[in-house]
Amino acid sequence: MIDFKLPSLGADMDQGKLLEWKVKPGDAVKRGQVVAIVDTSKAAVEVEIWHDGVVEALITQPGETIPVGTVMARTKRLEAEGVIKSYTAVLDHEKLGYGLTAVTEITVSKGKLVEMEKEIAKMPVACAVYDVTGLTDALIIAKFRSREELSDFTKALLAMPFVERTNTHVVLTTVKEDFRLPP
Repeated sequence: MIDFKLPSLGADMDQGKLLEWKVKPGDAVKRGQVVAIVDTSKAAVEVEIWHDGVVEALITQPGETIPVGTVMARTKRLEAEGVIKSYTAVLDHEKLGYGLTAVTEITVSKGKLVEMEKEIAKMPVACAVYDVTGLTDALIIAKFRSREELSDFTKALLAMPFVERTNTHVVLTTVKEDFRLPP
């Protein structure tokens, strides 16, 4: 999220009056686009945005006089660039009853890896499905409520056409499980 602040539009400008917004929340904006009209006491001036993004909120309302540097609007640049795909909650799986985590290695035959992965990705217990290098073709991270669910999942994998072998690792202790990246 980026704050769009009232810029200084002249050497002696210390405040401005927002006359009009040229955008609304949800609008995509491009660098250099006029987004507002501000009265500087000398003239009504078009104000441009300095980056691409999506308008999240208009903080200042038309008719308000604000000091230079005041946040006028917020934009979501990372969403517009496709870096942020969606928002999600970080869950405590154990408190939801999913106390068993398994990492399963899968070996696939006859070049059917992509088809097999798409089927596994549809399974509700699958949290992650990865193509990998090494002795196996794919890694699956899945969460279960019981050993019986894990057993059913493993048997379903082995019943899939072209799955040659699985090797399942049961997680004993989760030291860290956080897919968020540092800013």
